[in-house]
Amino acid sequence: MLGILLIVNALFMLSCVPVNLYYNEASFKGMLSAALITGLLGCATFFTFKNAKKDIGKREGYLIVSLGWVTMALFGTLPYLLSAEFLSTQVLEINTINLTNAFFEVMSGYSTTGASTLNDIEIMPKGLLLWRSMTHWLGGMGIIVLTLAILPLLGIGGMQLFIAEAPGITADKIHPRITDTAKRLWLLYVILTCLQIVLLFAAGMNLFDAVNHSFSTIASGGFSTKNASIAYWNHLPLIQYIICVFMFFSGMNFILIYFLFKRKFKKIFSDAEFLHYSGIVIILTIISTLIVHYYTDLELTSVVHPGVNIDEYGNKIFGWEPSFRHSLFTILSIITTTGFVSADFTQWAPFLTAVYFTLMFVGGSAGSTSGGVKIIRHIILIKNSWYEFKRLVHPHAIIPVRLGGKTLDKKVIFHVMAFFIAYIVIFMAATIILTFIDFTDENISNEFFSSMGVAASTLGNVGPGLGKYSPVNNFSEMSAIGKWFCSFLMLIGRLEIFTILILFTPFFWKK
Repeated sequence: MLGILLIVNALFMLSCVPVNLYYNEASFKGMLSAALITGLLGCATFFTFKNAKKDIGKREGYLIVSLGWVTMALFGTLPYLLSAEFLSTQVLEINTINLTNAFFEVMSGYSTTGASTLNDIEIMPKGLLLWRSMTHWLGGMGIIVLTLAILPLLGIGGMQLFIAEAPGITADKIHPRITDTAKRLWLLYVILTCLQIVLLFAAGMNLFDAVNHSFSTIASGGFSTKNASIAYWNHLPLIQYIICVFMFFSGMNFILIYFLFKRKFKKIFSDAEFLHYSGIVIILTIISTLIVHYYTDLELTSVVHPGVNIDEYGNKIFGWEPSFRHSLFTILSIITTTGFVSADFTQWAPFLTAVYFTLMFVGGSAGSTSGGVKIIRHIILIKNSWYEFKRLVHPHAIIPVRLGGKTLDKKVIFHVMAFFIAYIVIFMAATIILTFIDFTDENISNEFFSSMGVAASTLGNVGPGLGKYSPVNNFSEMSAIGKWFCSFLMLIGRLEIFTILILFTPFFWKK
């Protein structure tokens, strides 16, 4: 199975070589070498073990997914490492490409986090930038799910891999066979990506930027080809609105998007998670727009913003449209854990910074490409807590938790509670560890504030953090051990904690 994953990875690396050649970049040798090494090792692994027993249970499923992601990340660093010797001296001085930075960049890509160690993105070779965005696209829907979609004749227990790769509350499928479900999901994924490429190109992006940003958006990733991220196109509002639409899609359950294409609107608007997701976006956008318009000087956000007006007292204020657009964009970017930036929201009102920080723990819908806790878990947790008050008053009453008209099994509720507790404990522990290993600021409160932002951002696969790792900064100044620790947080966050941590339990290895 790992051999097959390496072969798939090599094919996508190979697809970046023509871009290197088109832009006459010397780094094509590194990209080609990385593809050949990965492909040959993948073929050797596959043909050596192709006759092995293929009965895969839950344990094997978790192990294959965990090892698969680590293996893909390690080999995904090869294009960076092997291309380094062909990059210009200027690039190497500005972007120090070593194993630590390369692994951080690739894990951030596959986990769709979007955090970066590159100080100057725009001088990087186009082939490497495409590979960087492609890791988002592959990690968004999931490499294992991709394999199940294109290799249905493996004869293995595909459901176990699918569950480990895309864990969620429900087991809804759009087809009884897992391979057919994976195919339909990937077909939908490709259609949405192509549609966004066409729309962004028509709105004013060049084709290369449109492809890269479409890969990042639909995967809820956040990698951009510009140092200013989407703020680079603040003079073209249509581009930002298009990205907003597809960020909203990336935070939806893809089963619902499938129903949308099938024009089964009743199933969409009867879905409790979708209604809460939409409600949160609408309400917070209205609140944020009002605050940004009346109380925020957006010229302080380190990017150029058209639409600044002067009020009767000489204060610089933002017009209604830019205030609405940046508010909507920021809220969608954070709640879907995409991580694109149109403005430095940490320079806005402190209240909004607190709201956006809280959104890092919300996440999108289950069955989406977004990270975070997921909205459906919050719904179940809040409902169960509310019903607990009733149970205290009526201890003998049977008061089940219902969702969408269906009674939830207690196992689901226990799983949600265990996940939420584990998530918060890991976040608190990560904040303390990052404060300890990455202490560089004399101001302890600032350091702790930055560590909280990094822990929430990497565990939730959001991208931008707070403090010295704010949306207009990157992770280049973080210590090497800090980057490896954050890479681990990205991995367990992407696979929703239990898939990775279960490997560290003694009973997992017992017969």
